Amino acid sequence: MNLSATISNLENGKQQHIVVYGTSLTEGGAWVSGLKEILDRRFPGQVKLTNSAKGGQWSDWGVENLEERVIALAPDAVFLEFAINDSFLPYQTSVTKCGENLNAMIDRIHAANKNCEILLMTMNPPVREPLKIRPLIEEYYQVYRDTARKRGLLLIDHYSVWRSMLDDNPAEFDRLVPDGLHPSDEGSTKITLAEIVRTWL
Repeated sequence: MNLSATISNLENGKQQHIVVYGTSLTEGGAWVSGLKEILDRRFPGQVKLTNSAKGGQWSDWGVENLEERVIALAPDAVFLEFAINDSFLPYQTSVTKCGENLNAMIDRIHAANKNCEILLMTMNPPVREPLKIRPLIEEYYQVYRDTARKRGLLLIDHYSVWRSMLDDNPAEFDRLVPDGLHPSDEGSTKITLAEIVRTWL
């Protein structure tokens, strides 16, 4: 895998501002502070990380608030994840709309800074009640995979890792995702953060 532009810049001694943007899985995810700790250890004093995510939001909100919460911060890298809530039935966001909004965000970020590294993420599968109100979640995550491939962006596919655990050891999945939607701090660190490190760092 080619070295990430952000990591390459850090290794060359440059300051980098990373913005994470998405749902409660990012706003409240222990992976965010864990990532900052890892980067601070490896590149002391070089990394600023801003958590611009907001729980309960989806890509319509992401598009509407992109200027203030992402572009105005002039980031060098942006993590994006809204699929989990785009698939939430009450929000009535189609799979097509999910893709349109995602591409609109990518286009606007790159219009502001063509060198900004954009990383797309699928997240964990919902189960039980959260899955009933997100029955097509896999189709929404596929939008992120397809968009990453078409646009040459890095994809961090947490879904596949979590899905393997759900299939092989459902009791452990339930322990790490106790409410069926939000990983615990342990789960967010052990699975989500570990996959970011494996894929990106």
